[in-house]
Amino acid sequence: MLKGVLLDLGGVVYVGDALLPGACGAIARLKGSGLAVRFLTNITRQSRQGLRSQLAGMDLKVADQELFMPATAARKYLLEHRLKPLLLVHPTLQAEFEGLPDAGPQAVVIGDAGEGFAYASLNKAYRALSRGAPLIALANNRVFRDSDGELSLDAGAFVAALEYASGKKARVFGKPSGEFFAAAVKSMNCTTSETIMVGDDVEFDVAGALSAGLGGILVRTGKYQLGAEASIDPPPTAVVDDLAEAAEWILTHRNNLDVR
Repeated sequence: MLKGVLLDLGGVVYVGDALLPGACGAIARLKGSGLAVRFLTNITRQSRQGLRSQLAGMDLKVADQELFMPATAARKYLLEHRLKPLLLVHPTLQAEFEGLPDAGPQAVVIGDAGEGFAYASLNKAYRALSRGAPLIALANNRVFRDSDGELSLDAGAFVAALEYASGKKARVFGKPSGEFFAAAVKSMNCTTSETIMVGDDVEFDVAGALSAGLGGILVRTGKYQLGAEASIDPPPTAVVDDLAEAAEWILTHRNNLDVR
């Protein structure tokens, strides 16, 4: 029996600065049915407050406890391990790391830095890694659906470049990290077998959720590309046109679905 739903944001709920058709109503239906809902996103070009403000501007209010972002998890890790961050992130995200140690062992933190992915900044990060700093990736997605409607290069290629040059493996804090999924599930007082993820990224949203013990619904919006569902094994729990259809599927199957 399903008790909780995790929703990706970009490409599922909205694209650019506009909600996708039926998204707001679908979220209201899920919450109105008694299901717990959390928003699990790999967005690393915005601060937590900036993202909530953007959503509010689209008439979608998301409570702070409903939103799970990689930067929040990474900040907690840095504090717990008393690490000084060397940031390779977008300027709008830097505020999320204020107040962290400014001395002691260093860690390279990489997100979607956009135009900040210049040789000088990447080489600075590489040199820190070569001196022993760990590599922390807020996410390692390949592409995202940009505001102009086209696919754009995401942080994953740059994470891979630093891994290749340094010989180190990044610790990833966003999807498809099992810890990231588990934190969201725990916040709803659910188990993984009672939770399903809805996403447009077959690899990081859906396959990641399935690997973590959740169900995974793939929507044909956002970065979805024709036939993507055939690229993962096991296959998605369901493939639907959009979030509205995903909500209908969930409400129809919630009482007789075991995602294990």
